[in-house]
Parts: sequence; C-alpha cells; structure tokens
Amino acid sequence: MKILLTGGNGYVGREVARLLMGQHRVCILDSLRSGALRLSSQDMEQIDFIKADIRDENAVQTAIAAFAPDVILHLAAIHYIPECEDNPALTIGTNVVGTMNLLQACPQGCRFVFASSGAVYKPDGRMHREASAILEPTDIYGLSKLQGEHYVRYMGAKRGLSTVVVRLFNVVGPGETNPHLLPEIVAQLKAGRNRIKLGNLWPKRDYIHVKDAARGFASTLFGADIEPGKTVTVNLGTSQPYSVEEIIGKLRLISGCKIDIEQDLSRVRAVDRPFLAADNSLIAAMFGWKATHTLDDALSDLWSEPDLSDHLLAAYR
Repeated sequence: MKILLTGGNGYVGREVARLLMGQHRVCILDSLRSGALRLSSQDMEQIDFIKADIRDENAVQTAIAAFAPDVILHLAAIHYIPECEDNPALTIGTNVVGTMNLLQACPQGCRFVFASSGAVYKPDGRMHREASAILEPTDIYGLSKLQGEHYVRYMGAKRGLSTVVVRLFNVVGPGETNPHLLPEIVAQLKAGRNRIKLGNLWPKRDYIHVKDAARGFASTLFGADIEPGKTVTVNLGTSQPYSVEEIIGKLRLISGCKIDIEQDLSRVRAVDRPFLAADNSLIAAMFGWKATHTLDDALSDLWSEPDLSDHLLAAYR
C-alpha cells in the first residue's frame, strides 16, 4: 500500500511512520514547523519525504498527484491549546483549510483517515460515546477539529471517498514536540527544578501511550469494509481517566523526585473540563485495536527516555 502521512515528523506521526515503513511505501508530508527533522537517517532511507505546508493548496495537489496514495492519514495540525487560542487564524488555516486542501486532492478510491480529538465533545461526567455524546467544543482547537470532521463527511460523501474520523484523547510517552502538561513537568524535573507550577489539579483525562495511539491509527488504515461515501467515527483512548494530582503521585514514585506543587493562577483555565474519557469499544469492535500500555508504562517511558524536542528542552536549560 502507498500511504501518505501528513505530520509524520510529529509526536504521533513519527511512531506511525515507523510502524508502517518496511511493510508499505510511506510518504511523509510535513512542514517541519515543530523544528528539525526528527526521523533518523535509517528512517529516511525507508520513506519518501516532502516538505510542504498543508495550507498551500498547490503544494498539496502536486504532492498527492506525484505519490498517488491508496490511503491518506492526516495527522498534521496545530494542537497546543495556548497556541490555538493566541493564533486562531493559523489554527483554522491549518486544521480546517489544510484538511480541505487534502480532501480536494484525495484520489478516487483512496481511504482518508482524519485525526480529530476528544476536544469535540461537550464536557460531561460520563464516558464519551461516538454516537450519543453531545458535540460542543469549548476552545478553538476543538472547534477547528469539529469543523474538520464536518468537511471530511461532506467531501467524503460528495467525492465517494471511504473516510474514518479518529477522535484521539490525551497522548503521553517519549517524543513530545509541544509543552503539554506531562512533558513540561518532566523537562523541569530533568533540569533540576522540583517546584512545579500548575493550574487546576482536579480535572480527569484519558491518557494513551503514544505507541498505542500510533497502533490505533494504523489499524484504521486497512481494517473494516467502509462503503465509498461513508464515514466511520471512532474514539482512540484507554477509557481510564486520571486527575493531574493522581499523575503527579505516580510520577513521584517513578522518578524518585520530590515534587512540590505551586498553583499558578495564570495557568488556571476559566473553563476547564472536569472529565474527559473515551468509550473505546467501537474501535475495538471495528478495527481490532486495544491498548497494550498502562499510564504507568507511559510515564516510565517518558521519564527514562523523554526524547523531547530541542525547543521544549531549551526552555528549561
């Protein structure tokens, strides 16, 4: 199979590329906005690589016409919430317009898999189920992903594409490129800082190991018989939510570090979800995927081999 992977130099994308290369022909399309190329020379020998921004319609059309993929896995996005809120035009341009550029250029008969997010759901105290949970994002990122979902369904039906929407929940493990909560804490601890500034400690989130997330996306590329013009929507998470306070407790044990928490009011969100967790039964039933790593595994791997991007580590040197 010929697989075009957008955002393949990113956090989850790099893991997906390494799963697929060697078995399939993989072409990564990435703008390298997160920094330097993070794939090894051995990785690069097994893939095609195109540096391009998905907001550039001509570049996207040229890349897809040249590679002629059987499957497009679209992971490229602006997803760090503070950046999304500070620069909504960039977020919409990338997450919505970029997605439309790919859908318009997608070859007939090609499967299109779109990385969405649990952020599309309305805050709730129950597990979020694809068919019944209310869709009501609370931030720019969630809004942009929900818009993307609508266009995937619309263009899929209009052009007769088989499409899959994968709502990914919080990813953790080695290789992060953005200063999300857990890699930021680890970066500070590795730099010798034991007093950590945090916002709210009570919200519970569903954390999935980056390797499980990669396997989840890979499973949707080939499994299930999806009729042309139809869209399947699945959650990708563990169904096991944890609070920030619980995670800090686990990280204390894993790292052996004394961690003092200081609440930073500037980090407290005016509106914060109390609970976000995936009902993952549908992706298991349709694509045979299930999580194989626990949160303890993810935290241990993150601590022992952070592999964080240079610009994230530089902030704490």
